[in-house]
Amino acid sequence: MVTVFEAAGGDAGMLRLAHAWHERVMADEVVSHAFSHGFRDDHSVRLAAYWGEALGGPATYTDAYGDESTVVRMHSGNGPHEEMDRRAVACFDQALTDIGLADDDRLYAVLHDYFSWATTVAMTKYHASAADVPTDLSIPRWSWDGLVAD
Repeated sequence: MVTVFEAAGGDAGMLRLAHAWHERVMADEVVSHAFSHGFRDDHSVRLAAYWGEALGGPATYTDAYGDESTVVRMHSGNGPHEEMDRRAVACFDQALTDIGLADDDRLYAVLHDYFSWATTVAMTKYHASAADVPTDLSIPRWSWDGLVAD
């Protein structure tokens, strides 16, 4: 069986998805606020590497950019933001449609479930302070059956 990463088009598919999501997010009046302080020029490339690693692809993000602790810290210390999270997930779902990944019901469902979980669970655990994030987190893996236990 192929990984979710492979089914979504591998590195190229993840990059298309990251670009489409970022475009949707920047057009959303609520979610774009998260980027109001600016963002790296290679944001989509880094995001694609992160998603790829989480979805069964190579450890490109960990090897080149950082670890889960670094990612979670970037998303921490901003307080709860349920509406922003809900809209970020909606942007992701629309990005899946934009690049043709919504045509496969099973793939669409697993990608939606992954992003929804990552947005509303993994990235919100430390909303009070980035200083609370442990230093030894590794990128959670997601398969066709959901979160992969360690």
